[in-house]
Amino acid sequence: MVLMMVLLAVLGGALLSIQAAVNGRLGAVQGSIRATFLTFLVGTLVSALLVLFFEPAQQVSLFDVPKWQLTGSFLGLVYVLTMVFAVQRIGTAVATVAVILGQLAMSMVIDSFGWLGNEAIAFSSNRVLAALCLAAALWFIYLSNKKAASAEPAAPEALAEKG
Repeated sequence: MVLMMVLLAVLGGALLSIQAAVNGRLGAVQGSIRATFLTFLVGTLVSALLVLFFEPAQQVSLFDVPKWQLTGSFLGLVYVLTMVFAVQRIGTAVATVAVILGQLAMSMVIDSFGWLGNEAIAFSSNRVLAALCLAAALWFIYLSNKKAASAEPAAPEALAEKG
């Protein structure tokens, strides 16, 4: 079961990278805020249909949950808006690895202190090493993008936009 959950999380991460690339392109033609709005509008409509047809009745209503638990939707908005802005400027790989580094760092803090109702997991040198490896990966991907951008001539569309 654990392996299945890890594979599901990897699939979710892959889908987030696709979403970031798609939203980055949408943001380039529609504007970042409008792209974010459209992303959440479509997501809301699909979620509403899923709730309507597949979600079993819950004993606790949305109004009964602690209000801090609803901050996830605002944080999702910040994430999508950030990615729409970032992907257009630094590319999908750099933006995604940077997000994963931020996720890893914050998740280690949450684990260490047992915040947000999670079980505390001790901070360890292995976790620090993993974060440092990810930071190194971010650096190398960033350098690769920078090197590729300086080696390639600008596309005609890019030149027209700058002119």
